[in-house]
Amino acid sequence: MNRGIVPCLLSAGLFLGLSAQVFAENKYGPGVTDTEIKIGNTNPYSGNASAYGGNGRAEAAYYRYINDQGGINGRKINFISLDDGYSPPKTVELTRQLIERDQVLADAAPLGTAPNIAIQKYLNQKKVPTLFVGSGASRWDDPQHFPWTIGFNPSYHAEGYLYAKDMLATVKDPKVAVLRQNDDLGEDYMSGFIEGLGKDADKIIVANVTYEVTDATIDSQMLQLNHSGANVFFNVTTPKFGAQAIKKAFEIGWKPKQYLVNIAASVGAVMKPAGTEASQGVITADYKKDPTDPRWFDDAEYKEWKAWLDKYIPNANPADAANITGWAAGHLVVETLRKCGDDLTRDNVMRQAASFHNYRIPMLVPGLLINTSPTDYEPMKSMHFARYEGEHWVAFGELLSYEKGR
Repeated sequence: MNRGIVPCLLSAGLFLGLSAQVFAENKYGPGVTDTEIKIGNTNPYSGNASAYGGNGRAEAAYYRYINDQGGINGRKINFISLDDGYSPPKTVELTRQLIERDQVLADAAPLGTAPNIAIQKYLNQKKVPTLFVGSGASRWDDPQHFPWTIGFNPSYHAEGYLYAKDMLATVKDPKVAVLRQNDDLGEDYMSGFIEGLGKDADKIIVANVTYEVTDATIDSQMLQLNHSGANVFFNVTTPKFGAQAIKKAFEIGWKPKQYLVNIAASVGAVMKPAGTEASQGVITADYKKDPTDPRWFDDAEYKEWKAWLDKYIPNANPADAANITGWAAGHLVVETLRKCGDDLTRDNVMRQAASFHNYRIPMLVPGLLINTSPTDYEPMKSMHFARYEGEHWVAFGELLSYEKGR
Protein backbone atom coordinates (compact mmCIF):
# COMPACT_ATOMS: atom_id res chain seq x y z
CA MET A 1 0.00 0.00 0.00
CA ASN A 2 1.29 3.43 -0.85
CA ARG A 3 1.03 5.28 2.47
CA GLY A 4 1.78 8.60 0.77
CA ILE A 5 -1.66 8.64 -0.80
CA VAL A 6 -3.58 8.55 2.50
CA PRO A 7 -2.96 12.19 3.57
CA CYS A 8 -3.97 13.33 0.10
CA LEU A 9 -7.19 11.38 0.26
CA LEU A 10 -7.89 12.74 3.74
CA SER A 11 -7.22 16.28 2.54
CA ALA A 12 -9.45 15.79 -0.48
CA GLY A 13 -12.17 14.35 1.71
CA LEU A 14 -11.88 17.25 4.13
CA PHE A 15 -12.04 19.74 1.24
CA LEU A 16 -15.11 18.09 -0.24
CA GLY A 17 -16.78 18.04 3.14
CA LEU A 18 -16.11 21.72 3.72
CA SER A 19 -17.24 22.54 0.18
CA ALA A 20 -20.47 20.62 0.68
CA GLN A 21 -21.08 22.54 3.88
CA VAL A 22 -20.47 25.89 2.17
CA PHE A 23 -22.75 25.05 -0.77
CA ALA A 24 -25.40 23.76 1.62
CA GLU A 25 -25.43 27.15 3.32
CA ASN A 26 -25.20 29.25 0.17
CA LYS A 27 -27.10 28.01 -2.87
CA TYR A 28 -26.20 30.02 -5.93
CA GLY A 29 -27.54 30.19 -9.45
CA PRO A 30 -25.78 31.78 -12.44
CA GLY A 31 -24.51 35.30 -11.85
CA VAL A 32 -24.30 35.00 -8.07
CA THR A 33 -21.24 35.06 -5.83
CA ASP A 34 -20.64 35.93 -2.19
CA THR A 35 -20.36 39.59 -3.23
CA GLU A 36 -22.49 40.02 -6.35
CA ILE A 37 -25.89 39.36 -7.93
CA LYS A 38 -25.87 39.84 -11.69
CA ILE A 39 -29.21 40.64 -13.33
CA GLY A 40 -30.11 42.19 -16.68
CA ASN A 41 -32.85 43.30 -19.03
CA THR A 42 -33.66 44.97 -22.34
CA ASN A 43 -35.18 48.44 -22.75
CA PRO A 44 -35.86 50.73 -25.73
CA TYR A 45 -33.28 53.45 -25.18
CA SER A 46 -33.59 54.38 -28.86
CA GLY A 47 -36.29 54.32 -31.53
CA ASN A 48 -39.96 55.30 -31.52
CA ALA A 49 -40.54 53.88 -28.03
CA SER A 50 -37.46 55.50 -26.50
CA ALA A 51 -39.62 57.40 -24.00
CA TYR A 52 -39.76 54.09 -22.14
CA GLY A 53 -35.99 54.13 -21.77
CA GLY A 54 -36.56 56.16 -18.64
CA ASN A 55 -37.78 52.99 -16.96
CA GLY A 56 -34.43 51.26 -17.46
CA ARG A 57 -32.48 54.32 -16.33
CA ALA A 58 -34.61 54.57 -13.19
CA GLU A 59 -34.12 50.86 -12.43
CA ALA A 60 -30.35 51.24 -12.81
CA ALA A 61 -30.44 54.27 -10.49
CA TYR A 62 -32.47 52.34 -7.92
CA TYR A 63 -29.92 49.52 -7.90
CA ARG A 64 -27.09 52.04 -7.40
CA TYR A 65 -29.10 53.42 -4.48
CA ILE A 66 -29.38 49.93 -2.96
CA ASN A 67 -25.68 49.23 -3.56
CA ASP A 68 -24.74 52.42 -1.73
CA GLN A 69 -26.68 51.08 1.26
CA GLY A 70 -24.66 47.86 1.27
CA GLY A 71 -26.54 45.91 -1.38
CA ILE A 72 -28.78 42.89 -0.79
CA ASN A 73 -27.69 40.81 2.16
CA GLY A 74 -24.15 42.07 1.57
CA ARG A 75 -24.14 41.48 -2.19
CA LYS A 76 -23.95 44.30 -4.73
CA ILE A 77 -26.23 44.32 -7.77
CA ASN A 78 -24.54 44.15 -11.16
CA PHE A 79 -27.23 45.34 -13.58
CA ILE A 80 -26.76 44.98 -17.35
CA SER A 81 -29.43 46.78 -19.39
CA LEU A 82 -29.26 46.63 -23.20
CA ASP A 83 -30.97 48.73 -25.87
CA ASP A 84 -33.35 46.68 -28.04
CA GLY A 85 -35.05 49.70 -29.66
CA TYR A 86 -38.42 47.97 -29.04
CA SER A 87 -37.54 45.55 -31.86
CA PRO A 88 -38.48 41.93 -31.00
CA PRO A 89 -35.69 40.35 -33.13
CA LYS A 90 -33.16 42.56 -31.34
CA THR A 91 -34.72 41.63 -27.99
CA VAL A 92 -34.18 37.94 -28.80
CA GLU A 93 -30.55 38.51 -29.75
CA LEU A 94 -29.72 40.60 -26.68
CA THR A 95 -31.61 38.37 -24.25
CA ARG A 96 -29.67 35.34 -25.46
CA GLN A 97 -26.52 37.37 -24.87
CA LEU A 98 -27.58 38.17 -21.31
CA ILE A 99 -28.39 34.55 -20.50
CA GLU A 100 -25.71 32.64 -22.38
CA ARG A 101 -22.74 35.03 -22.35
CA ASP A 102 -23.31 37.30 -19.36
CA GLN A 103 -24.90 34.53 -17.24
CA VAL A 104 -27.41 36.76 -15.43
CA LEU A 105 -29.48 35.23 -12.65
CA ALA A 106 -32.73 36.76 -13.93
CA ASP A 107 -34.24 38.97 -16.60
CA ALA A 108 -35.36 41.83 -14.35
CA ALA A 109 -38.25 44.06 -15.48
CA PRO A 110 -37.65 43.90 -19.26
CA LEU A 111 -39.92 46.35 -21.06
CA GLY A 112 -42.49 45.98 -23.80
CA THR A 113 -45.29 43.66 -24.87
CA ALA A 114 -44.07 42.54 -28.30
CA PRO A 115 -40.39 42.31 -27.26
CA ASN A 116 -41.23 40.11 -24.27
CA ILE A 117 -43.58 37.87 -26.21
CA ALA A 118 -40.62 37.17 -28.51
CA ILE A 119 -38.49 35.85 -25.62
CA GLN A 120 -41.11 34.30 -23.34
CA LYS A 121 -40.82 30.71 -24.61
CA TYR A 122 -37.03 30.84 -24.72
CA LEU A 123 -36.71 32.07 -21.12
CA ASN A 124 -39.21 29.51 -19.87
CA GLN A 125 -37.41 26.70 -21.68
CA LYS A 126 -34.16 27.89 -20.07
CA LYS A 127 -35.95 28.22 -16.70
CA VAL A 128 -34.78 31.80 -16.26
CA PRO A 129 -36.90 34.05 -14.00
CA THR A 130 -38.47 36.93 -15.93
CA LEU A 131 -39.35 39.24 -13.07
CA PHE A 132 -42.11 41.83 -13.33
CA VAL A 133 -42.36 42.42 -17.07
CA GLY A 134 -42.85 46.09 -17.95
CA SER A 135 -46.14 45.46 -19.74
CA GLY A 136 -49.74 44.84 -18.74
CA ALA A 137 -50.38 42.04 -21.21
CA SER A 138 -52.65 39.34 -19.80
CA ARG A 139 -50.27 36.60 -20.92
CA TRP A 140 -47.81 37.33 -18.09
CA ASP A 141 -50.41 35.97 -15.64
CA ASP A 142 -50.22 32.37 -16.86
CA PRO A 143 -48.17 30.34 -14.36
CA GLN A 144 -49.56 27.06 -15.71
CA HIS A 145 -47.98 27.52 -19.15
CA PHE A 146 -45.22 30.05 -18.37
CA PRO A 147 -44.11 29.48 -14.75
CA TRP A 148 -40.93 31.55 -15.19
CA THR A 149 -42.63 34.80 -16.34
CA ILE A 150 -44.44 37.12 -13.92
CA GLY A 151 -46.08 40.47 -14.69
CA PHE A 152 -45.98 43.84 -12.96
CA ASN A 153 -48.53 46.55 -13.70
CA PRO A 154 -52.32 46.01 -13.81
CA SER A 155 -53.42 44.18 -16.94
CA TYR A 156 -54.35 46.08 -20.08
CA HIS A 157 -57.49 43.96 -20.32
CA ALA A 158 -58.61 45.05 -16.85
CA GLU A 159 -57.80 48.70 -17.58
CA GLY A 160 -59.78 48.62 -20.84
CA TYR A 161 -62.74 47.11 -18.98
CA LEU A 162 -62.69 49.92 -16.40
CA TYR A 163 -62.70 52.62 -19.11
CA ALA A 164 -65.73 51.05 -20.77
CA LYS A 165 -67.68 50.94 -17.51
CA ASP A 166 -66.86 54.56 -16.69
CA MET A 167 -67.86 55.68 -20.19
CA LEU A 168 -71.19 53.85 -20.08
CA ALA A 169 -71.96 55.51 -16.75
CA THR A 170 -71.03 59.04 -17.82
CA VAL A 171 -71.66 59.46 -21.58
CA LYS A 172 -75.15 59.61 -23.07
CA ASP A 173 -75.47 57.70 -26.36
CA PRO A 174 -71.73 56.98 -26.65
CA LYS A 175 -70.09 56.51 -30.03
CA VAL A 176 -66.47 55.44 -29.64
CA ALA A 177 -63.50 55.92 -31.97
CA VAL A 178 -60.42 53.82 -31.17
CA LEU A 179 -56.80 54.38 -32.10
CA ARG A 180 -54.63 51.43 -31.09
CA GLN A 181 -51.20 49.99 -31.62
CA ASN A 182 -51.36 47.08 -34.06
CA ASP A 183 -50.05 44.34 -31.79
CA ASP A 184 -50.90 42.33 -28.68
CA LEU A 185 -50.84 45.50 -26.57
CA GLY A 186 -53.66 47.03 -28.61
CA GLU A 187 -55.60 43.78 -28.73
CA ASP A 188 -55.41 43.30 -24.95
CA TYR A 189 -56.83 46.76 -24.27
CA MET A 190 -59.57 46.23 -26.84
CA SER A 191 -60.62 42.84 -25.48
CA GLY A 192 -61.15 44.36 -22.04
CA PHE A 193 -62.92 47.40 -23.44
CA ILE A 194 -65.28 45.23 -25.49
CA GLU A 195 -66.00 43.04 -22.48
CA GLY A 196 -66.90 46.16 -20.50
CA LEU A 197 -69.21 47.43 -23.24
CA GLY A 198 -71.12 44.15 -23.29
CA LYS A 199 -73.56 43.05 -25.98
CA ASP A 200 -73.81 46.48 -27.64
CA ALA A 201 -70.06 46.82 -28.29
CA ASP A 202 -70.40 46.55 -32.09
CA LYS A 203 -72.93 49.39 -32.14
CA ILE A 204 -70.98 51.64 -29.75
CA ILE A 205 -67.60 51.36 -31.50
CA VAL A 206 -67.98 53.33 -34.74
CA ALA A 207 -64.30 53.47 -35.74
CA ASN A 208 -61.33 51.24 -34.89
CA VAL A 209 -58.02 52.09 -36.59
CA THR A 210 -54.47 50.98 -35.94
CA TYR A 211 -50.92 52.26 -36.31
CA GLU A 212 -47.51 50.57 -36.39
CA VAL A 213 -44.86 51.36 -33.82
CA THR A 214 -42.54 52.23 -36.73
CA ASP A 215 -44.91 54.91 -38.14
CA ALA A 216 -43.73 58.50 -38.13
CA THR A 217 -47.13 60.04 -37.33
CA ILE A 218 -50.78 59.10 -36.81
CA ASP A 219 -52.21 62.24 -38.49
CA SER A 220 -54.17 60.34 -41.15
CA GLN A 221 -55.69 58.01 -38.56
CA MET A 222 -56.82 60.96 -36.45
CA LEU A 223 -58.53 62.58 -39.45
CA GLN A 224 -60.32 59.30 -40.11
CA LEU A 225 -61.49 59.06 -36.50
CA ASN A 226 -62.72 62.66 -36.52
CA HIS A 227 -64.92 61.93 -39.54
CA SER A 228 -66.54 58.96 -37.75
CA GLY A 229 -68.85 61.19 -35.71
CA ALA A 230 -67.61 59.70 -32.43
CA ASN A 231 -68.12 61.56 -29.15
CA VAL A 232 -65.61 59.36 -27.25
CA PHE A 233 -61.95 58.77 -28.16
CA PHE A 234 -60.18 55.70 -26.74
CA ASN A 235 -56.47 56.45 -27.15
CA VAL A 236 -54.57 53.13 -26.95
CA THR A 237 -51.02 54.29 -27.66
CA THR A 238 -47.46 54.46 -26.38
CA PRO A 239 -46.03 57.88 -25.37
CA LYS A 240 -44.90 59.29 -28.72
CA PHE A 241 -48.21 58.53 -30.43
CA GLY A 242 -50.28 59.43 -27.38
CA ALA A 243 -48.89 62.97 -27.46
CA GLN A 244 -49.42 63.20 -31.22
CA ALA A 245 -53.04 62.04 -30.95
CA ILE A 246 -54.02 64.49 -28.22
CA LYS A 247 -52.34 67.36 -30.04
CA LYS A 248 -53.90 66.46 -33.40
CA ALA A 249 -57.41 66.16 -31.97
CA PHE A 250 -57.04 69.68 -30.59
CA GLU A 251 -55.64 71.07 -33.85
CA ILE A 252 -58.52 69.75 -35.96
CA GLY A 253 -61.17 70.89 -33.46
CA TRP A 254 -62.34 67.40 -32.50
CA LYS A 255 -63.61 67.48 -28.91
CA PRO A 256 -64.68 63.99 -27.80
CA LYS A 257 -64.40 62.70 -24.26
CA GLN A 258 -60.89 61.23 -24.21
CA TYR A 259 -59.60 58.12 -22.43
CA LEU A 260 -55.82 57.72 -22.54
CA VAL A 261 -54.24 54.42 -21.49
CA ASN A 262 -51.96 54.53 -18.48
CA ILE A 263 -48.80 53.54 -20.35
CA ALA A 264 -49.01 56.86 -22.23
CA ALA A 265 -50.16 59.05 -19.34
CA SER A 266 -46.81 60.58 -18.39
CA VAL A 267 -47.08 64.31 -17.72
CA GLY A 268 -43.51 64.96 -18.87
CA ALA A 269 -43.42 62.61 -21.86
CA VAL A 270 -46.97 63.04 -23.20
CA MET A 271 -49.27 65.64 -21.68
CA LYS A 272 -46.89 68.61 -21.78
CA PRO A 273 -45.54 67.80 -25.26
CA ALA A 274 -49.17 67.52 -26.47
CA GLY A 275 -49.88 70.95 -25.00
CA THR A 276 -51.51 71.98 -21.74
CA GLU A 277 -54.65 73.31 -23.40
CA ALA A 278 -55.03 70.27 -25.65
CA SER A 279 -54.66 67.87 -22.69
CA GLN A 280 -57.38 69.33 -20.47
CA GLY A 281 -60.04 66.85 -19.41
CA VAL A 282 -58.28 63.72 -20.68
CA ILE A 283 -59.00 60.73 -18.40
CA THR A 284 -56.70 57.88 -17.50
CA ALA A 285 -56.53 55.10 -14.93
CA ASP A 286 -53.42 54.98 -12.77
CA TYR A 287 -51.68 52.95 -10.09
CA LYS A 288 -48.98 55.55 -9.27
CA LYS A 289 -48.94 58.82 -7.42
CA ASP A 290 -48.63 61.69 -9.91
CA PRO A 291 -45.26 63.35 -9.14
CA THR A 292 -46.57 66.66 -10.47
CA ASP A 293 -49.60 66.76 -8.13
CA PRO A 294 -48.93 69.25 -5.25
CA ARG A 295 -51.00 67.18 -2.82
CA TRP A 296 -48.13 64.68 -2.61
CA PHE A 297 -45.34 67.18 -2.02
CA ASP A 298 -45.47 66.76 1.79
CA ASP A 299 -46.01 63.00 1.56
CA ALA A 300 -43.23 60.90 3.13
CA GLU A 301 -43.09 58.50 0.16
CA TYR A 302 -42.84 61.38 -2.30
CA LYS A 303 -40.03 62.99 -0.28
CA GLU A 304 -38.07 59.71 -0.25
CA TRP A 305 -38.57 59.25 -4.00
CA LYS A 306 -37.69 62.87 -4.84
CA ALA A 307 -34.51 62.77 -2.75
CA TRP A 308 -33.50 59.57 -4.57
CA LEU A 309 -34.27 61.13 -7.98
CA ASP A 310 -32.31 64.30 -7.23
CA LYS A 311 -29.24 62.32 -6.15
CA TYR A 312 -29.20 59.40 -8.58
CA ILE A 313 -30.76 60.90 -11.75
CA PRO A 314 -30.11 64.62 -11.26
CA ASN A 315 -30.89 65.53 -14.88
CA ALA A 316 -34.17 63.59 -14.98
CA ASN A 317 -37.51 65.23 -15.63
CA PRO A 318 -39.47 64.66 -12.38
CA ALA A 319 -42.72 64.85 -14.36
CA ASP A 320 -41.80 61.73 -16.35
CA ALA A 321 -43.79 58.82 -14.90
CA ALA A 322 -41.05 56.40 -16.01
CA ASN A 323 -39.07 57.58 -13.02
CA ILE A 324 -41.77 56.09 -10.79
CA THR A 325 -42.42 52.87 -12.71
CA GLY A 326 -38.68 52.15 -12.90
CA TRP A 327 -38.30 52.89 -9.18
CA ALA A 328 -41.26 50.65 -8.33
CA ALA A 329 -40.12 47.76 -10.53
CA GLY A 330 -36.60 47.97 -9.14
CA HIS A 331 -38.02 48.04 -5.62
CA LEU A 332 -39.96 44.81 -6.22
CA VAL A 333 -36.97 43.07 -7.82
CA VAL A 334 -34.79 44.01 -4.83
CA GLU A 335 -37.36 42.82 -2.31
CA THR A 336 -37.68 39.50 -4.17
CA LEU A 337 -33.91 38.98 -4.06
CA ARG A 338 -33.77 40.07 -0.43
CA LYS A 339 -36.37 37.45 0.49
CA CYS A 340 -34.17 34.79 -1.13
CA GLY A 341 -31.53 35.16 1.60
CA ASP A 342 -28.56 32.96 0.70
CA ASP A 343 -30.65 30.65 -1.49
CA LEU A 344 -30.10 32.60 -4.70
CA THR A 345 -31.09 29.89 -7.14
CA ARG A 346 -33.43 30.57 -10.02
CA ASP A 347 -36.01 28.23 -8.49
CA ASN A 348 -36.08 30.17 -5.25
CA VAL A 349 -36.18 33.52 -7.02
CA MET A 350 -39.46 32.47 -8.67
CA ARG A 351 -40.82 31.08 -5.40
CA GLN A 352 -40.21 34.41 -3.69
CA ALA A 353 -41.62 36.43 -6.60
CA ALA A 354 -44.81 34.39 -6.31
CA SER A 355 -45.23 34.82 -2.55
CA PHE A 356 -45.97 38.49 -1.86
CA HIS A 357 -48.79 39.22 0.58
CA ASN A 358 -50.16 42.75 0.98
CA TYR A 359 -46.76 44.29 0.24
CA ARG A 360 -46.56 48.06 -0.16
CA ILE A 361 -44.31 49.76 -2.75
CA PRO A 362 -43.73 53.46 -2.05
CA MET A 363 -45.25 55.89 -4.60
CA LEU A 364 -48.10 53.62 -5.65
CA VAL A 365 -51.61 54.95 -5.03
CA PRO A 366 -52.92 54.62 -1.46
CA GLY A 367 -54.51 51.27 -0.79
CA LEU A 368 -52.74 49.41 -3.60
CA LEU A 369 -50.89 46.37 -2.25
CA ILE A 370 -48.81 43.72 -4.01
CA ASN A 371 -50.14 40.16 -3.88
CA THR A 372 -48.90 37.11 -5.76
CA SER A 373 -49.09 33.34 -5.38
CA PRO A 374 -48.08 30.24 -7.36
CA THR A 375 -51.41 30.55 -9.18
CA ASP A 376 -51.55 34.37 -9.38
CA TYR A 377 -48.86 36.17 -11.38
CA GLU A 378 -50.57 39.58 -11.48
CA PRO A 379 -49.01 41.65 -8.65
CA MET A 380 -51.24 44.73 -9.07
CA LYS A 381 -54.98 44.48 -9.54
CA SER A 382 -56.31 47.96 -8.71
CA MET A 383 -56.31 51.44 -10.26
CA HIS A 384 -58.07 54.75 -9.82
CA PHE A 385 -59.27 57.26 -12.38
CA ALA A 386 -57.62 60.63 -12.86
CA ARG A 387 -58.48 63.65 -14.99
CA TYR A 388 -55.88 66.03 -16.42
CA GLU A 389 -56.54 69.48 -14.96
CA GLY A 390 -54.15 72.39 -15.24
CA GLU A 391 -50.73 70.76 -15.41
CA HIS A 392 -51.24 67.51 -13.50
CA TRP A 393 -53.55 64.55 -12.96
CA VAL A 394 -56.34 64.90 -10.39
CA ALA A 395 -57.59 61.60 -8.99
CA PHE A 396 -61.30 60.98 -8.61
CA GLY A 397 -63.49 58.11 -7.49
CA GLU A 398 -62.55 55.01 -5.56
CA LEU A 399 -59.79 52.47 -6.08
CA LEU A 400 -61.25 50.04 -8.63
CA SER A 401 -60.45 46.40 -9.34
CA TYR A 402 -61.28 43.98 -12.12
CA GLU A 403 -62.06 40.38 -11.23
CA LYS A 404 -61.36 37.78 -13.86
CA GLY A 405 -64.33 35.70 -14.86
CA ARG A 406 -67.01 37.80 -13.21
